[in-house]
Amino acid sequence: MNGAPVKLRYRANHIALGQQRKVERGRMHDNRLSTVGQQDAGSRMHRFEALMGKKRQILAFDPEGSGRIAEVYGKLDKAQRISVVVPGVDTDLLTFQRTFRKYSAPVGMARSLYRAERAASPTTRTAVIAWADYTSPSGLGIDSATAMRAADGAVRLDALVRALPGRSPVALYCHSYGSVLCGIAARSLPSRVSDIAVAGSPGMRAEKVSGLGTSARVWAMRDSDDWIQDVPHLEVGGLGHGADPVSRAFGARLLSATTAKGHGGYFEPGTDSLRNFAEIGVGAYHSVRCADDDDVCRAGLSGGATA
Repeated sequence: MNGAPVKLRYRANHIALGQQRKVERGRMHDNRLSTVGQQDAGSRMHRFEALMGKKRQILAFDPEGSGRIAEVYGKLDKAQRISVVVPGVDTDLLTFQRTFRKYSAPVGMARSLYRAERAASPTTRTAVIAWADYTSPSGLGIDSATAMRAADGAVRLDALVRALPGRSPVALYCHSYGSVLCGIAARSLPSRVSDIAVAGSPGMRAEKVSGLGTSARVWAMRDSDDWIQDVPHLEVGGLGHGADPVSRAFGARLLSATTAKGHGGYFEPGTDSLRNFAEIGVGAYHSVRCADDDDVCRAGLSGGATA
């Protein structure tokens, strides 16, 4: 439904969720299914029910397979600035939202970012999209070491951005394997994409920022105890994702993430990583904190929060 008015999309997806909830409720009592199958149906039914909440704005929904989904926080059709959270491996309908380690799941990431942007610039109308509308790799196997899932997702991300209403600038926040997707997508994305920020990245399928082929500002961060730092940053025969985005040689604008903890902690409230994301989201580039407490990441930038 890319290109359709957003409120129409919300309504259509609400109806589709209701239909799928009914299907899964039936499967819960289907004796042809194993006990595990019935339990899985129950989990999906409860997830669909939660996504039908009155205040939820579901931009995309596909129940096939492990499922794909995207949700909006804020008024997308009136936003002056738009942020898109692109998650990594093990993202599907059932992991889209978590109660345990909630800020490592797309819903928690997006809600946290939206609140931080509102706090950073209350007068700037922002919208944040939790975008899990691609089939991500399951676990840390071969799929996560290759670009296949990322390449398919890049096409879908490009279609999303091109269909967004208005002409407001768009910032992408790409976590873990999501940064591989963003790296592949970068060259084809429209010019309204102003910023690409990656966190906990295994690589972006490029050796340098110039190899991404984008005019967007490219930011990168990694906290000191993120296990992704131990993953070899190379690409051989299609395996691996290339240079380390937080290396000086790569050429990204390096942001502080000193108060973030672990691979999934970049969107935790109160962290400098989240604050940096929010400042980028509202266009307050002069307020971001660089990785080494210097001004290098702000070189050539100016301005406060902007529309």
